[in-house]
Amino acid sequence: MLIRKLFKFESAHIVRNCSSDRCRRSIHGHSYKVEVLLEAHALDHGQMVYDFGLMKGTIRDVIDAFDHAICFWDRDEAEYIAWAKHYSARWISMPVSPSAEQFSRLFFVVIDAILKNTDMANGEADVTLHSVIAHETETGYAQCFRDDAYNPRMGTIKLEDIVFSDQCRAEWHDPDMLGKLLRQERFVNLPVELQVKD
Repeated sequence: MLIRKLFKFESAHIVRNCSSDRCRRSIHGHSYKVEVLLEAHALDHGQMVYDFGLMKGTIRDVIDAFDHAICFWDRDEAEYIAWAKHYSARWISMPVSPSAEQFSRLFFVVIDAILKNTDMANGEADVTLHSVIAHETETGYAQCFRDDAYNPRMGTIKLEDIVFSDQCRAEWHDPDMLGKLLRQERFVNLPVELQVKD
């Protein structure tokens, strides 16, 4: 069974080397929609794949960090990167170009790491990340599956190569969330006192 959670954010970027002249040479923005699809073949104690409320923590924080942020490829021109960091408190440096395709892959890698690093507390141990869809426009999107996320032919995405500005991290529920992921410190979902037994 699949469930889907939709997130929204506004962000700006340049997509270097793309075919469209406007996109590769001009800063521009999009109203993004990101769909996170979770899969399970068994349900938790609440008879759910994964409580949507649990997605309002670290997963939402990661996606919300991109809201009103400028995103850039860490291989872009040093002068442009310095300018972005100087004029925007909210910026994200990515190890890949900030295209819809790479956004879907980056979100997959981060959310997959969050789920793998979370101790489940309500019988949802079977849940996995199925795919991530990144809508750049109303009519265009990219969908990333597990094989895509970790395919080196599409560019390698490592958690340690994603850099969030101080302002982005300060707005997380836990400003050290990414550090904890890198150190493989466990996140723990709150335990639930069962009211009705199976």
